[in-house]
Amino acid sequence: MSAISVILVVIVAFFAGLEGILDQWQFHQPIIACTLIGIVTGHATAGIILGSSLQMIALGWANIGAAVAPDAALASVASAVLMVQGGKFDLATIVGTIVPTGILLATAGLVLTTLVRFVTVGLIHVADAYAAKGSYSGVSAIHLFALLLQGIRIAIPVAIILAIPASTVQAALEAIPDWVSKGLAIGGGMVVVVGYAMVINLMATRELWPFFFLGFVLAPLTNITLIGMGILGVVIAMVYLTLQNVAGKGGNGGGNGGGDPIGDILNDY
Repeated sequence: MSAISVILVVIVAFFAGLEGILDQWQFHQPIIACTLIGIVTGHATAGIILGSSLQMIALGWANIGAAVAPDAALASVASAVLMVQGGKFDLATIVGTIVPTGILLATAGLVLTTLVRFVTVGLIHVADAYAAKGSYSGVSAIHLFALLLQGIRIAIPVAIILAIPASTVQAALEAIPDWVSKGLAIGGGMVVVVGYAMVINLMATRELWPFFFLGFVLAPLTNITLIGMGILGVVIAMVYLTLQNVAGKGGNGGGNGGGDPIGDILNDY
């Protein structure tokens, strides 16, 4: 990996750490972070495949109360770097080895997250002291410093991984027993299903179930390209919105619609 690629990877890692808190540009999401790492290292296709695989798992990750979700930013960037350092970009290696490794890194990232948040609690008291003095610049500086810690939290581990020779990473990946790789692949697949099921559980309504089953029907049709799927989705959305507007206006004077055409149809049954 060239020096420019190493610098760009560390920059992507830094911004991924920031976005884990800011949530503005979503750089910490696997599909974004892995794709960016793939682009700056010259392996965009493999980055997209890895990012999409991890994204399906990360869909079910969320902070609930005091329970902190696994670190998606570290999992995305570090696993992408390991993939590039390992030099194997086939689908079997990505799904069977790199993705499970990313899950383990996400869990390990919780330690770093806890450490940074612990330090941030102390910084809050420093900011309070500046606020008591009426120092707006002091409060702003502490705020920015706490934010920078989130970026460093991802950038430093990634820099350490980059410092490991590629041959060492390749030897480590090849040394993983076949039964471990297969076990991790099965476990990773189960996590994908659980994560997706949690998302469906959160957003499932009677109105969305027809589209859900329609997706299952269309999924095996390999002759339809992604562009075709996108056009089909836009057409369905336009039809849905048109029916919704008609139902909202009461159709031809009926006025009994609930504003949701599919919901009204299901209610009739």
